[in-house]
Amino acid sequence: MDKKTKKTKKISKKLLHKFRLVILNEDTFEERLTFKLTLLNVFVLLGISSIALIGFTILLIAFTPLREYIPGYSSTALKKQAVELNFKTDSLQQVITYNDQYYASIKKVLKGEVSTVEFNRDSIIESAKIDPTEIDLSANEADSLLRSKVDKEDKYNLFETAKSKTNFVLFPPVNGEISEEYSIENKHYAVDIVVAKNTPIKATADGTVVFAEWTAETGFVILIEHSHGLLSVYKHNTTLTKTQGDLVKAGEVIATSGNTGDLTTGPHLHFELWSDGYSVNPTNFIDFKK
Repeated sequence: MDKKTKKTKKISKKLLHKFRLVILNEDTFEERLTFKLTLLNVFVLLGISSIALIGFTILLIAFTPLREYIPGYSSTALKKQAVELNFKTDSLQQVITYNDQYYASIKKVLKGEVSTVEFNRDSIIESAKIDPTEIDLSANEADSLLRSKVDKEDKYNLFETAKSKTNFVLFPPVNGEISEEYSIENKHYAVDIVVAKNTPIKATADGTVVFAEWTAETGFVILIEHSHGLLSVYKHNTTLTKTQGDLVKAGEVIATSGNTGDLTTGPHLHFELWSDGYSVNPTNFIDFKK
């Protein structure tokens, strides 16, 4: 047997030689844990532990913010900021290029370096003219179908028919004596109805509240937009029960009467009616007496 073989057997014997690792109680010398080990097991265990530790460290650095504290790794926020600055720089470069071209054009105009082009105005007008005889104005099949469909919709439009045949009735906002009539000469485009304070004020028709605020001259004011281009106005109220954008029904309470604002001498309702932007006399449509 040569020396090399003897040396190999000797190393194998050392690696496979069994050892016992015993953990004792220091006071009683009682055995708590016992492990049977060989040098080969120890080397394998240390190798696996080292590989696992290295792998865990790599993962910790690669997928956590800790990598920013290691030299050679850049910050994610810094990368994002660099990309944004790159885009901004590119945009600014384009703006500078456009401005340079614009200034160059202005310089040419100021220096008189712009070349003129001569053209015949009449020839351009003549070329733009269209011969009506060359245009085909006959209705095609799709156009005929569309016309037929529209005619049927207009013929059977129930909404338009109902709208034209139905009378538009206005509901009295309050009942009472009129203290001041509608007068165009005196620029009093309303009627003032005397009522007790806190009398419920009702909507004269269905509509949408387009204004509901306090004004210095007329106190709490509410405006309602109705159909048929009609607008009703209620002034000098004590409180408002509706706000802008609310939908109201005819006869629904929208406010309580009062004496608010500078232009008033007692509890009453100042009521206005406007049709398509023109004031109308409310007494022509509403009976305010009980």
